Amino acid sequence: MTREEKLNVIQDLTAQLGSNSIIYLADISGMNASATSDLRRACFKANIKLAVVKNTLLAKAMDASDKDFGELSEILVGNTSIMYSDTGNAPAKLIKNFRKKTTKPLLKGAYIEEAVYVGDENLEALINIKSKEEMIGEIIGLLQSPAKNVISGLKSGGGKLAGILKTLSEK
Repeated sequence: MTREEKLNVIQDLTAQLGSNSIIYLADISGMNASATSDLRRACFKANIKLAVVKNTLLAKAMDASDKDFGELSEILVGNTSIMYSDTGNAPAKLIKNFRKKTTKPLLKGAYIEEAVYVGDENLEALINIKSKEEMIGEIIGLLQSPAKNVISGLKSGGGKLAGILKTLSEK
């Protein structure tokens, strides 16, 4: 690979790192062609982009990026694949599901919305991360619950002013 080609790869990686807020680093070394093909197919179905990268080029792209990747540059040893996703826990779920059949891929680390996770032991924590949509749904549900209680209490008060005042004072 020429110096110019390396610079182009670094620029492309830097742009990818800058435009994605959910990045997983995994080790897929030792997987046979069939398992690798199955993993790529599963990533495609889950809307996860998977690419194998050279550690030195990825480290340079991380340094050139505006983001703080913390300890992730220290784990760039051996085979590294990078996964980009729009959902924070999708790659973690995919890795866990895929490992029901084999021991790979191993999670090396993840960068999710400015938080850095290093090591395969964080896989369960990453699976439990909720997406923005899930969090908004929970917050709306919590906000609606008191209003529903008041409305049902008002309806049970019989619609009379005394009943409504009594219900409101109890709430």
